[in-house]
Amino acid sequence: MHHQDIREGEISSPAAEDRKTERAALALVLDGHPDHLTIPELSRAMNERPGDFSSEDAVERAIRELVGAGLLHLSGGLVLLTRAALYFERLEAR
Repeated sequence: MHHQDIREGEISSPAAEDRKTERAALALVLDGHPDHLTIPELSRAMNERPGDFSSEDAVERAIRELVGAGLLHLSGGLVLLTRAALYFERLEAR
């Protein structure tokens, strides 16, 4: 099932929306490095409507996927970058 992305005026799949959220979450954590955010702080920073279940769930799914991919790590409630994510950022900056 597809839904309309109102901001960009294009139709996107749920998987495409998930990838977009993953990219945004990783970018936000990389931009804030070396500061650390909790999952709720990251969700509030990414969502226009804090408290919206579907938006918060999308951020939590993105974090789970990025942890599974080895780009983020969770420790004591904090979302942390892995060496792999920092290395990738250095490669992209060149």
